[in-house]
Amino acid sequence: MSLSSRYQVLFEPVKIGPVTAPNRFYQVPHCTGMGHALPHTLAAMRAMKAEGGWGVVCTEYCSLHPSSDDQPHPFASLWDEGDVRNLAAMTSQVHEHGSLAGVELWHGGSYVANLASRVPTIGVRSMPSPGEPVQSQRMDRRDIREFRRWHVAAARRARQAEFDIVYVYPTHGYLLSEFLSRSLNDRTDEYGGSLENRVRLIREVLEETREAVGDECAVAIRFSADGHGEDHLSAEEAHDAVGLLAELPDLWDFVVGDYYGEEMATSRFVAEGSLEERVANIRRLTRKPVVSVGRFTSPDTMVRQVRAGVLDLVGAARPSIADPFLPRKIREGRLDEIRECIGCNICYAHNYRGAAVRCTQNPTMGEEWRNGWHPERVAPGDGGSVLVVGAGPAGLEAAHILGKRGYTVALADAAQEAGGRVTLESALPGLSEWRRVRDYRLTQIRTLPSVSLYLGSRLSAAEVREFGADHVFIATGASWRRDGVGRWHVRPIGELAHEAVLTPDDIMRGARPGGRVTLFDDDHFYLGPVIALLLASIGAQVTYVTTAGSAGEWSHYTGEQDATQRQLLERGIDIHTLRTVQGFDGREVETACIYSGKTWRHAAATLVLVTSREPQDQLYRELVGEDASAQDLDVQRIGDCRQPALIAHAVYAGHRAARELSIDFPTPRRDRVVL
Repeated sequence: MSLSSRYQVLFEPVKIGPVTAPNRFYQVPHCTGMGHALPHTLAAMRAMKAEGGWGVVCTEYCSLHPSSDDQPHPFASLWDEGDVRNLAAMTSQVHEHGSLAGVELWHGGSYVANLASRVPTIGVRSMPSPGEPVQSQRMDRRDIREFRRWHVAAARRARQAEFDIVYVYPTHGYLLSEFLSRSLNDRTDEYGGSLENRVRLIREVLEETREAVGDECAVAIRFSADGHGEDHLSAEEAHDAVGLLAELPDLWDFVVGDYYGEEMATSRFVAEGSLEERVANIRRLTRKPVVSVGRFTSPDTMVRQVRAGVLDLVGAARPSIADPFLPRKIREGRLDEIRECIGCNICYAHNYRGAAVRCTQNPTMGEEWRNGWHPERVAPGDGGSVLVVGAGPAGLEAAHILGKRGYTVALADAAQEAGGRVTLESALPGLSEWRRVRDYRLTQIRTLPSVSLYLGSRLSAAEVREFGADHVFIATGASWRRDGVGRWHVRPIGELAHEAVLTPDDIMRGARPGGRVTLFDDDHFYLGPVIALLLASIGAQVTYVTTAGSAGEWSHYTGEQDATQRQLLERGIDIHTLRTVQGFDGREVETACIYSGKTWRHAAATLVLVTSREPQDQLYRELVGEDASAQDLDVQRIGDCRQPALIAHAVYAGHRAARELSIDFPTPRRDRVVL
């Protein structure tokens, strides 16, 4: 199919100072959990986006000096010649596909603790690091001169590594934004006081970066369109600062001050394109090209913002992870093949954990070099037949990839609707975009004549054997336990009035308890809080009990914890942290402090247990017997029925099993060589 005239504007070249982007698709700087630690992995991942049509592909924040060391989080760096070679591997691969490469030079200031380099942290004043018992050193004029020299040296190394765009980065709370803050910057010299003085260092760095890169590279600036909050930089001051610097950079990359609450927020809390109004208000202050983000997945939204003059370049981080080939699919009219980002932030969570980024929608993310996986291509199979039992996320992905490999696939599920846990969970408050995991795969399966879907088909072990497929994948999922076993209780809770105990499965299938309800969350992620909100919305008086120190504690890694806790409190939900449920007699729940053992009792007519899940692997066990190694049938478990985990794990498991069927894949490569 050819490019629709409606989307032609997205493929117009855009001049950015001395360089020209081949189209308007711009992968903004985003972290990867790869950084300096995994140079081959990083280069291959960025190159895949260039192959997929992203006209500009940027690094994550890239440390410019050992005094900006964010260990244990992996980050890119440009400290020395070794770093130049590592990042040159990325730029050369990006350039092979005709795209521009950008680098975001970064100094963390007081934010970092320099755990690896052990160099004293510097800041506009002495302040505590957010996560470590250390404080920064107050910068004097000599330190400022040194910082400027470091930035210039890093810019020159960026040019040496053949980057096309070099960033100055005064936002997100790092060093340069400390100077902008009227609260943090208490200096009385030419770098403090008035806004013009607080902007001075940014101006100097912009000018010196321009001189360092000459006419070979564009200079970009990432800046908050609405300031950093009234205590630091108001929206009015942010506009004034842009006015002071308007024509110095070649490109403005506008973000907003609330990083977790909006810019990086999940689809539970923020919709696509939420930054539009603030970016539109500030872009009139400069004649230079503007890029910004909005978790854009709709080509029509992209076109509208470009035609309205809000954006010159469509910025994306998460959508480029979910589908590196999004631009090419738009160009080729293959809109139904786009893997739309669901806004779950599993990508961000794994970077935050120091692991290579991964994606719920795109199981090949991070595997481009390690396993040699391509998001759009799979090797043909041997032409056999496969029975996949279970049409949840693992089963759907397996059937999809097996069909693409040319296998004859029968996909059977006992339910009347495909999707398994995805279908059930996406009906809960805030999770509707998660349906995209199911819908994308069903759409692809419908185009594959060798794949047949059978719903309402519960199969016994005898029926599976009778079917006679060459290979069998069991993807029958997992069920939530109703006995309290989980992180805290390794044995069932002793006293439970089981007739008044519900699980998430009951709630997702329509149970709606009223009156006083206690929800015990020993899972610590999104499901407990989301169910508590659902029950509160229908009038239940909800008491939320968790063994963690906050509601949905693991959602700290997805950037949702603050919003989760705030939402529960605003709905009047009573939160009890650091407690476990000891018993429930149908009238009262007994809880206990996890440290002291002190107990409390409170009234409840229903107890909802969100603790752990039990793999539904009975069919698999019936098929393989006690000794799986002696089985006479080629059968394997995939997804939650093997390892209950995130939806991303299930999709990955289905993909891997299908991609590797009948292929002797080598051991994944370990990325540990400095180029």
